[in-house]
Amino acid sequence: MKKSLLTLILIFCASLINAQNIDNQLLNEMNRRAYDDEIDVVVVMKDRYDRTLLNQKADAFATRAERRDFVAKELKTFAEKSQKNLVDYLENTAKINNVSSLHFANTLYFSATKAVIMEIANRENVEIIGFNKKQNVIPECKDAKFCVSTTDASREITPNVLQVNADQVWAQGYTGAGVIVAVVDSGVNYEHADVADHLWDGGDEFPHHGYDIVNNDDDPMDDKGHGTHVAGIVCGDGTSGSQTGVAPDATLMCVKTTAADGFGGAVNIAGGMEWAVEHGCDLINLSQGMAGAGITDKEIFRRTCESILDAGIVALVCAGNEGYSILQMAYPIPNNVRVPGSCPPPYLDPDQMVNPGGLSCVVSVGAVDYNDAAAEFTSRGPVTWQDTEFGDYAYEPGIGLIRPDVCAPGVNIKSLDYQNTSGYTFYDGTSQATPCVAGIVALMLQKNPNLMPADICRILEETSLKLTPNKSNITGVGRVDALAAINAVEPNAVEENETRRFEIYPNPSHDVLFVLSENINSEYRITNMMGQTIISGKIASENQLIDVSLMPEGLYFITIGNMTNKFLKK
Repeated sequence: MKKSLLTLILIFCASLINAQNIDNQLLNEMNRRAYDDEIDVVVVMKDRYDRTLLNQKADAFATRAERRDFVAKELKTFAEKSQKNLVDYLENTAKINNVSSLHFANTLYFSATKAVIMEIANRENVEIIGFNKKQNVIPECKDAKFCVSTTDASREITPNVLQVNADQVWAQGYTGAGVIVAVVDSGVNYEHADVADHLWDGGDEFPHHGYDIVNNDDDPMDDKGHGTHVAGIVCGDGTSGSQTGVAPDATLMCVKTTAADGFGGAVNIAGGMEWAVEHGCDLINLSQGMAGAGITDKEIFRRTCESILDAGIVALVCAGNEGYSILQMAYPIPNNVRVPGSCPPPYLDPDQMVNPGGLSCVVSVGAVDYNDAAAEFTSRGPVTWQDTEFGDYAYEPGIGLIRPDVCAPGVNIKSLDYQNTSGYTFYDGTSQATPCVAGIVALMLQKNPNLMPADICRILEETSLKLTPNKSNITGVGRVDALAAINAVEPNAVEENETRRFEIYPNPSHDVLFVLSENINSEYRITNMMGQTIISGKIASENQLIDVSLMPEGLYFITIGNMTNKFLKK
């Protein structure tokens, strides 16, 4: 009897140890399921790419686009290596054939029994296991108003576009041309006349201008309506009568992450954001989020948004529509803002510096009406990350993380109707405020394509119409102003440095640097990150070859005369 009791105690203790790596939402799901039931789970790996090293490498690239592509590939390679042993176990031992990966968050998701879940919990390289929960991720507003389609040819500019002075930016020649905006949502009716002529060209692989994460196919057609309405606020060009888009010539990339009922989850949304970056977007609009998200979901989003920041991409994300008093009871502060709208910004406002923390790609957006009064529904901050692996932005004690960053018009907003190719409809929500800000960012990136997320966030904040003396947990620093923002952006200019004198081309084997130089007979030297000289010599010709085959992988600097440039040897 004593031996049996001891055995039960040991089993119980072992279960407690395992449970430390299992999210409470998953534990609850396991308790209500039969032993052999398969449960949809997500596994967040403990390994993370050293972000300092990643950014040192990424800083070697001259353009934001090159940085984006490099970071995406680096994180994919790192995740595949980190996940290999677990994937081998899942596929070969546990015989699970539906294993999928998120590279930016170093996360796996699949269906598994309780026995497999407990075995995974014993692995040292697992940070946490959670329930792949599906919920309505589209912030609905009960006061949304619908109207019939119209083909009015008066070319009206909608009031929200005028409120943020976007039309005055168009007069300067900035309309978002050449900037790829990924709308990660319920899909887009890409046949609507107001967006049909400026869609992302996905070639033969993605003929419908994006991807459907939900159904794993190349057709992101909207079957909900939300995504089409959002896309119209970003870049509807008024072909059918109403100029609804802040950046009417921006290029629209369509990414579908929710089903027709509006349901989705962290892996769908994070996967859609990752797909957009991997396929070349310049910014992300995310008018979605999870209310009452569990720890695992929060960590997936935070990791994903940090990786997107490292890639040099900004995401405009809605705060949510849980600001109504009755909904604040269901989602009390510090959990009133939806995730990932609760993730940190790429730039910390001075008001936040009394309680600083980590950064991510998210510019969180609240909603105001046409009188610049806070919308009743807009979600309220602050938020905290003290209960996650990140452990920052403590709240009570501490002010938490102020959310949102800025606000924009989000009440009674006219935009595209997904049910036809020429109509319009009206919605309310932070979902409508967010693409207004995304459109402004597209205008900014047309003026300077190499603006980094921190600069974008800072400029948006510094040029917004102040609605409160300090940054507010309802409206952020204030309502965005497109004209003030574009006037604060320095135009993209060729730097007055060595890039006009020579260029560096690593060959496929990375053994030689090919230098084009006007500085014949000039001295050159190659130094490492520590400032130590690795190679030095003299430029003998305009086509100088420098052998770097004996140099280890890393970031280096080449100096010719008094001019220095970075290059990456890999």
